[in-house]
Amino acid sequence: MKFLGNLIWLLFGGIITAIEYLISSLLLMITIIGIPFGLQTLKLATLALWPFGRKVTDSGNSGGCLSLIMNILWLILGGFCICLTHLFFGLLLCITIIGIPFGRQHFKLAALALTPFGKQIN
Repeated sequence: MKFLGNLIWLLFGGIITAIEYLISSLLLMITIIGIPFGLQTLKLATLALWPFGRKVTDSGNSGGCLSLIMNILWLILGGFCICLTHLFFGLLLCITIIGIPFGRQHFKLAALALTPFGKQIN
């Protein structure tokens, strides 16, 4: 069932979302300062590519001061907009019963987009 959900996800926008995150990740990694943020968008790209059956968990060092500072910078520099976009699409998909599983995947991406530093995908 997860395979079918991921296949439908890919066909109806998942591949485009993953490519957008991959391109933004590569653009962010051009500068040394952008590398940590590029790694986080790469993390979003991997989750956007195959979201069903994967979980976002806190890593062992998620409570560190550096993760907090980087998450605040992430929110200011665009993470909040990414989160709102995924929330919008998640709510839009949850209007129908068929769209609820796909809306839940957008909510998972929204949670990761809000604070990606200190999180890992399992």
